[in-house]
Amino acid sequence: MTVVLVGVGGFAGAISRYLVDGFVSDRTGGGFPWGTLVINVSGTFLLGLLFAMTTERAILPAEIRGPVMIGFIGAYTTFSTYLLESWRLIEDGAWAMALANLGGSIAIGLVAVAAGMIIGRAI
Repeated sequence: MTVVLVGVGGFAGAISRYLVDGFVSDRTGGGFPWGTLVINVSGTFLLGLLFAMTTERAILPAEIRGPVMIGFIGAYTTFSTYLLESWRLIEDGAWAMALANLGGSIAIGLVAVAAGMIIGRAI
């Protein structure tokens, strides 16, 4: 049953990723991959929050880790897309935007996961 729930979580995460990326991209235009950045930051925040709340605080049941943390967040976040988009920016000669995407995602992602864990630990 756990495998099925991870699959359902993955389905929901993939659909959420598609919708969030479309929403953000429609509002920001082309050039910089804002949709991927928003997805990666929100996904890392949520992962940090849920990790603290399930593993460290035991506020949420450990059984949600597979379906939500592996299934949903695993399908929602977009590391491979992030690297492909960064590489495409490099190929297009947009080195500054590529570095902003790479560095920004890492820096903001670390802040997001730390914020999620701090909030999850405080709850």
